[in-house]
Amino acid sequence: MKRILVIEDNADIRENTAEILELAGYHVFTAENGKVGVHIALKELPDLVVCDIMMPELDGYGVLHMMRKNPDTKNIPLIFLTAKTERSDFRKGMEMGADDYITKPYEEIELLNAIEVRLKKSEVMDKNYPLSKQGISEFLSDVNNAGMFNKLSEKFDIEAYTKKQCLFQEGKRPKFLYYILKGKVKEYKLHEDGKEYITDILSEGDFIGYSALIANNSYENNAMILEDAEILHIPREDFLQMIYGDINVANRFIQIITQNVKEKEERLLNLAYSSLRIRVAKSLIAIHKKYNLEGNSHSLEISRDDIAHYVGTATESLIRTLSDFKAEKLVEIKEGRIKIIDIDKLDTLLY
Repeated sequence: MKRILVIEDNADIRENTAEILELAGYHVFTAENGKVGVHIALKELPDLVVCDIMMPELDGYGVLHMMRKNPDTKNIPLIFLTAKTERSDFRKGMEMGADDYITKPYEEIELLNAIEVRLKKSEVMDKNYPLSKQGISEFLSDVNNAGMFNKLSEKFDIEAYTKKQCLFQEGKRPKFLYYILKGKVKEYKLHEDGKEYITDILSEGDFIGYSALIANNSYENNAMILEDAEILHIPREDFLQMIYGDINVANRFIQIITQNVKEKEERLLNLAYSSLRIRVAKSLIAIHKKYNLEGNSHSLEISRDDIAHYVGTATESLIRTLSDFKAEKLVEIKEGRIKIIDIDKLDTLLY
């Protein structure tokens, strides 16, 4: 049960607000002024604070200042309740680190919605995301679902793509952030000799194209549709505004994307120094996770050429290795489709 502190000097408003929140399933603490409120906040460490601005002893701005100054309370979301509507008051509170404003008198649903959004945002900020490309997509999806972005599928265009259609090309300037609603996409580079190297395979729920947007550079690789897809187009300006409009979102995003560089370097090292069997095994597992997030019930619907390009080997070498895996009962191959049988053993191959 989430815990909420209500700081309000008006007894009727304080009791009414507390009753509303308790009926909504929250555990509520109350304080009659800012000084008492800060004491309770430090003692109880609530999940969120709802605070009036004009109060005796210590006003709302003082409460916010003291909470943001203390390491134990600095990240607790705070929503101001205020009868003051001048723009300077809103600006002052937001500059100090307030999360939202509710103007009195307010509708009950308005308060409950504001609290729900801020609690979701807090959960996203506190969650430990994998420091990887998957972590980036999971983080952006959670940010979207928490309402920190406007609902993407309601605001931006959704385009249908067919298999082998180009999404973007190396050297082109980015105009959109892409969000995959359905289907699969491969990112790849073409070497001077014409050989293709797949850098990543993406599926439903993944964002693609953010690196070039953040760096304000041209694309460093290509993206092609692996199977029929529906992709959301988020204009560059909107994406940057969404990310950098909230410093907490920006900081977490940069933290994850920086670590993603290390992941790519490790994969390149594995390609260079691991045996072919281990490279194929690791690649099959990575692709499997993209295609079958809920288990081993489905086969991989991806061409041998694309798997070989992802591994970084010749298609003939891949086929020989897959035949060995089949003989060792690590995979099953039927009608050209690959199904992993023993993912644990495949993941722990020694050579």
